[in-house]
Amino acid sequence: MIEPFVKLLFRGTLEGLSPVSAYMVSIVSAVVPLDSARESIAVLIVAAAVLYFLRNLAAYGSQWVMAHVRSDFLYQLRNRLYEKMISLPLGYFTMESRGDTVTRAVNDTQEVEYTVLTSIHKFLTDPIALVCYLTFLFYIDYQLSLWAVLLMPISFLIIGFLSHLLKRSSKTYRQRLGVLLSHVEETLSGLRVIYGFNAQERAYRKFEKLNNEFHENQKKVYRQSYLANPLSEFLGVVSVMVVLVIGGSLVLSERSTLSAELFITYIALFTQIITPVSNISSAFADYKRGEAALDRIQDFLAIGDQVEDRPDAMPVPGFHQEIAFQDVSFAYADTDVLHNINLTIPKGKTVALVGSSGAGKTTLADLLMRFYDVTSGQLLLDNIPVDHYRVSDYRGLFALVSQDVMLFHDTIYRNITLGCDATMEEVMEAAKAANIYDFVMSLPDGFDHVVGDRGVALSGGQRQRVSIARAVLRKAPILVLDEATSAMDTESERLVQQSVDALSKQRTVVVIAHRLSTIRHADCICVLDAGQIAEVGTHEELMAMKGAYYQFVETQNFASLP
Repeated sequence: MIEPFVKLLFRGTLEGLSPVSAYMVSIVSAVVPLDSARESIAVLIVAAAVLYFLRNLAAYGSQWVMAHVRSDFLYQLRNRLYEKMISLPLGYFTMESRGDTVTRAVNDTQEVEYTVLTSIHKFLTDPIALVCYLTFLFYIDYQLSLWAVLLMPISFLIIGFLSHLLKRSSKTYRQRLGVLLSHVEETLSGLRVIYGFNAQERAYRKFEKLNNEFHENQKKVYRQSYLANPLSEFLGVVSVMVVLVIGGSLVLSERSTLSAELFITYIALFTQIITPVSNISSAFADYKRGEAALDRIQDFLAIGDQVEDRPDAMPVPGFHQEIAFQDVSFAYADTDVLHNINLTIPKGKTVALVGSSGAGKTTLADLLMRFYDVTSGQLLLDNIPVDHYRVSDYRGLFALVSQDVMLFHDTIYRNITLGCDATMEEVMEAAKAANIYDFVMSLPDGFDHVVGDRGVALSGGQRQRVSIARAVLRKAPILVLDEATSAMDTESERLVQQSVDALSKQRTVVVIAHRLSTIRHADCICVLDAGQIAEVGTHEELMAMKGAYYQFVETQNFASLP
């Protein structure tokens, strides 16, 4: 629409238009007659305004569609990340920090939204506009357009180099953010210890150091990112200047077929190239920045599960006879933990695992519940290897009560019903069996009382009894007790022990404990030392042997207990 407008403005006629402009005028004149120069100018201005309206309407439509694409993509990505997070091997966090995992799930996901998805939208739209403009430019004057095309690779090479630096800086930025968040998470979890040792200043100095490293890297990323758009625009303007010089020379030359009106049209179209070229350049830079976050997400999703179902895994028919470890060894991260374990746990019996710290007791219990798969040897359920069964079905045989009680920031009712559906009557019965019912009913909200982060609103003994109520409700045939009564006062231990005794009736029990009162009546005591079984027998048999168990009891001063 520019060429006919200029011709009407300066020559008062539409004669001698280029074919493209003549075609556009014929479309307009079929709708509105172009009888005079003044009317024609007004009509052309209105036509241009209508075209811009339609263009922006289409732009809004594309953004409307993209909003659904972005939202759905991020929704599915967050679901996949959380699903992966709750299926990670237990040992994953011995090598990786929680803060880095949170960064991948939250901050890296947002980075993908702000950079990668926005860049893809630009990659899908701006190249189309660029091709259309270039097509018209080559149609108007191919010689002048060749100069313009030769200048573009230079711009892309400069932006590409900047984008490479940006991706490298962005990867460091994501890593340092993970370290920073990990320190914050540790601080919140250990506030009691920090206060107790008056270590606020030390914690702050460490945070300040980490935050400063992150801050400096963040500034570097922002500077490199913000440079892409103005640099591409500057290079575009330089290209326009070159085209003006060359094109102006052609117009002034008598040999040129490029009229002044058509040259003005050419320049107007060429300036429109700056926006899509700038968008493509900045999109490329943004994509490189987001690619660092996307790589971290993909690496996280690619982590192999420690325990996976076989393709032909079958449901568990039940627990009828025994669980047996046959020559089981286990290593994690190239560190040997257990060696040649042979142990049988008959149905309905109580088996105690004792030994010094680091002997492998908890690891053996984790293997029993198939939190890990054995490195070598076999774990058998009723003479069938446990990896023949579906993991979820097999774990359904167990209820766990551990020393480190994990309650979630939710109501007592929802903490007790974790992993199962139950009526209020069933929950109340489980609470009574765990000696926690009277306490819960004394609370203003009863079972709807929120326990706070990690159950901070409850005492240690109360948290333990809630976890026991959770195990009671599960009605699993095998109970695993991991130091369930350690580090408690006498009254709390008495109540918890009563709950444990009630829970242990008519169940197979595997207990990890240091206190003789907890293990002396076990049907079998397994003594672990440096990842190996040192002795197996009853309390009386092992005491008579005066071996490792006897020394362990003497060391723990258990001999004086009744």
